[in-house]
Formats: sequence, C-alpha cells, structure tokens
Amino acid sequence: MEKPPFRQNQNCGDWELKERLGMGGFGHVYLYQHHKTNEKLAVKMCRLELTPRNKDRWSREIQIMKKLNHINVVSAQDVPEEMRHIALNDLPLLAMEYCSRGDLRKILSKPENCCGLKESEVLSLLNDVGSGIQYLHENKIIHRDLKPENIVLQDINGKLVHKIIDLGYAKDLDQDSLCTSFVGTLQYLAPELFENHPYTVTVDYWSFGTMMFECICGFRPFLHNLQPVQWATKVKNKGPKLLQLMLRWDPFHRGGPVNRETKRPSCFEQLELILSMKVVHILNMTTAQVHSFQLDPEESLHSLQKRIEAETRIEVVNQELLQETGVSLDPRKPAAQCVLDGVVRRGWDSYIVYLFDKSINKYSGPLSARKLPDKVNMIVQEAKTELPLVALKMVWGEAVSYICGLKDDYSRLFQGQRAAMVSLPRYNTNLNRCKNSMFGFSQQLKAKLDFFKSSLPYDLEKYSDQMHYGICGRGDGASEEPLRPTPRRQDGAAVSVNVVCFSCGIKLFVLL
Repeated sequence: MEKPPFRQNQNCGDWELKERLGMGGFGHVYLYQHHKTNEKLAVKMCRLELTPRNKDRWSREIQIMKKLNHINVVSAQDVPEEMRHIALNDLPLLAMEYCSRGDLRKILSKPENCCGLKESEVLSLLNDVGSGIQYLHENKIIHRDLKPENIVLQDINGKLVHKIIDLGYAKDLDQDSLCTSFVGTLQYLAPELFENHPYTVTVDYWSFGTMMFECICGFRPFLHNLQPVQWATKVKNKGPKLLQLMLRWDPFHRGGPVNRETKRPSCFEQLELILSMKVVHILNMTTAQVHSFQLDPEESLHSLQKRIEAETRIEVVNQELLQETGVSLDPRKPAAQCVLDGVVRRGWDSYIVYLFDKSINKYSGPLSARKLPDKVNMIVQEAKTELPLVALKMVWGEAVSYICGLKDDYSRLFQGQRAAMVSLPRYNTNLNRCKNSMFGFSQQLKAKLDFFKSSLPYDLEKYSDQMHYGICGRGDGASEEPLRPTPRRQDGAAVSVNVVCFSCGIKLFVLL
C-alpha cells in the first residue's frame, strides 16, 4: 500500500505537529508536542531522494545515537507508535530530545557577538563541547562535521547546556582507526581531508579548534573570507600560532602527545586546566578597570589584597571588597571565596567583586572607557567614505558590539554602586549594635556613680567613727584591730589616706 504524502498539519494521535525545525543533510526535522503531557520531540524524517550510500549513513546515525548517553550529546528517544506511519520510505524515523534554545550559529549571528562571545559563554561552550567530543572518541566515534550549526542549546534546571547533534557523518571506528572518505562542512574541515589523506579522531580537534577560535574572536581563523582550498597552502607554510595544539597542520602531532595514564591528548588536559583555574575578577570602582587574578589553592585574602594594592595603588587598609549582594569578603576565609563553583559563572562578565577605596568618598574620574575599534573610529572620522557591503556589515557589527560592551560596562558600574548602597544598612546595623552596647555600658557606669554618691555620706560617717574609737574594720565585723594614730607631718600639713568603701568596695582617697 502506497503511503500518503506528508502534510504540514499532520497529527499523530495525541502528538501534534508544531513546526519544522530545519533541514539536515539527509532529511527534515519536525517538532511534535504531546497534547496531555506537553512532552516535545524532534523527529527527523529521511528524504526520498537519498542515494543508497546516504541511506546507509542514515541507518548508521540512528544506530550510533541509540547507543550514546551523555548530557552533551543529543539523546535518541523511542519513536511513538502513533508516528511510525508518517515515514516517507522504508527508513526508520529518528526521534530526539528537543533543544529549545536554538543552535550556536544563531547565537554567533547576533550583531553584539560579531567580535566573539562573552567569556562566561565561551567557558561554558568549551566545557560542554569538549566533554561531548571526548565521550564520542571514548566510544570510538568521529563526528567529522563539528560546526556551530551542529551545536544546540538546551535549558536544564536554569543552566544553559550545549549538545552535539547531527551524527549523519559520524564514523564508527570499531574496525579501523583510519578513514578516507571526504565528508563534513568545508570551512571546518581538517587539512588532510582536502589532501585526501587517511585521518583519525584528530579531524575533530581541528574542527573544534576552528569553532573555538570563532566563538572567541567572532570570525574563523586562517583567511576566513576565502574558501579553504585558497588558504590551505598559505597556512601550511606559516603554521597556525593560535590554539596550537588543536590547529596543528600535521595530524600526527595535532592535539599533542597522549597521556599514558589518562589516555587523553594534551589538548584536552590543557582545556581541563583552563576550566579548573580559579580566577577572581575585581572591578576598581575608582577607575572602572577590571583586574583579573589567578588564585593559588590556599591563597589568603590578605595575599590577594596585597596583589590588588600592587596593581591599583589602593592600600590594603583602604580596600573594601564587596560582592554583588553588598556583603564584604570575610578576611578569615581564603581568597577562593571570591570564585563561585561551576564554570558558567566564572567569566568576568558574569561574576565580579567590586573594589572601593575607603580613603576617599568622591570619585572624580576620569573613568577608563573601552577603546573604540579602529574600523569604527575610521567611519566616525571619515563619515563620507564609502565601503563595500561586506566591509560595511563588519564595521556596523563591530559598532553594535562596542555599544553593547559600553552598556555592559555601565551596568557593572551601576551594580557596583547598588552593592555599596546595599552594604550601608549592614553598616547601620553594626553602628546600632555598637550604640546599644555603649549605651548599656554608660547606664552601668551611671548606676555605679549614683550608688557611690548616695553611699559616700554613710562611708564618711563610718570612717569618722573608726577615727573616734580607734577601730579599723572591713565593715562586716569579720576582722577588727586598733586604729593606729594617723601620721602627720611636723608642720601640721594633712596627709592622704586610702579608705575602702564599705558599701561597694570602691577605694576612697581622703586628705587628713
């Protein structure tokens, strides 16, 4: 029986077709949502015009995805029974988890990201994609088509997670460690693929390094406006100097030597070292400059403050370090209290400590503003100069990125002032506590003074009796002995005598 053509409004039982998400190398991807549970599935449907070779790749993608289970690799789901009939041919459907935040290319295409992503976003990307690539390689799988379009984002418990998708070109290495087929997206392909040489997992290192460079800088390395066949010979002669481990031309040395104990190449060990570094970012509120310090594991806060003093010229005694909540850093705790756990909030754009100078109460400036990009400065100075469309788009992108950066700078300054304002009630609370304590002590002293004044006549009377009867005692009858004559100077001048008050034990200084 011939199957009916697929219709855009086709529903499958309780599953409703919501939209078409995109087109892959082998087929279309549609979003389905369950009426009752609101569960969402991304369903990939193979196209009819696939060649026999591509049909094999389609089946291999499903087989590979079903055996993978990692948070940074999109997982395959069971195809609901109601959907099985919508397949357009004899090839099975591929149901996957739905990632609602789009792909990395969508993020990179935003004007504010034309000069690269924020540091916190880059760190999160490196952590997630690096973990996913290592998982694939541990399972003897080369992806062979890593690019921003194949990295999707999903919100999991409030955290943005990157996931690798589209294993249509993935190669299972169970039988052999070398491959020779030419697959993948040109701009991210390793050099040996252009030269039609055998390759291994190191082709993924090159793709990952290229993507990493683009996320940091906003453009691909190696003459990014040209096709790979045009720049391949030039790069081979010069050799890449950035991200050297991942972007080495020689595939044998790419990634660095493999650690015999961990079985991991040096590039991933270096990546782990970068992600595990504890770096504190200090915003100097007097100059608007951000200072970053890598912390030692057991470094004290005082040691960090000495390093801050060396860079900012603000003495330790005058430094006030406030968190976003307005709470001061605890001098009894190590400096690592400035760094939050987790990679996501380690970028200077995400979490920062505010530095105030307690020796001054007015900041006259000038504040240090970020430098205007050269190309943007050129069109500001020469507004009538005409530029080609490609160059003009790049300049406008840099201008938008610069303005967004200024907005973020002023937002951080505003947040710093807010932290200072939030800290004021804490100071007020401490002052009130000190005031109440001092008031209590003053009341005690006043009570003692009043009691002393009221008991003074009684004590003088007792002392007069002692002088009259010649008896000196403690006032409680416990011990009494004759009072010796009071010594006087020959000239008749009075001498001083120390007398203890019977009532309160206070010593009296009496002149005789």
